Amino acid sequence: GADKQRHKHTPRFDARTALARWAGVDLTRINGLGVGTVMTILCEVGPDLSRFANVKHFCSWLGLYPGTKISGGKVLSARTRRSANRARQALKMAAMSLSRNDSALGAFYRRLCARMDKPRANTAVAHKLARMVYFMLTRGEAFVDQGQQHYEEQQQQRSLAALKRRAKSLGFRLER
Repeated sequence: GADKQRHKHTPRFDARTALARWAGVDLTRINGLGVGTVMTILCEVGPDLSRFANVKHFCSWLGLYPGTKISGGKVLSARTRRSANRARQALKMAAMSLSRNDSALGAFYRRLCARMDKPRANTAVAHKLARMVYFMLTRGEAFVDQGQQHYEEQQQQRSLAALKRRAKSLGFRLER
């Protein structure tokens, strides 16, 4: 609210509206992306992404697309390269802020953390955020977070399907 103490770097004008006017879409509607993050991203890449052939090129330029080293058909490593790209750093910070968020992205982050270490989960979520930014800027689609409830319903259906498959492979049938 307005009664909160103003941070010294907070712009003294309505930056959100100005940025939305410049970009044609309000990127702050993406969970985790604040005005500062959006400002950094837009100052680094600008609102016109036509110089990137596709979303993979955009994520690769940000250093968020895994470069896969393959030898003899075997994947040796699939790491993202280190980069001092300011937009990348802003997206990684935004991803970190989602760990306690009750959005679909927050749930996605927590699910990844259960499977891998935090830095890798963070990069994966930053990659997802970058894709959302790309699609919002190129397609002008109004992005609305699906919300954790929708995400959890999907997860429940996936778990149930997996259980049914497992039961079937063991010769059982699940009754509702």
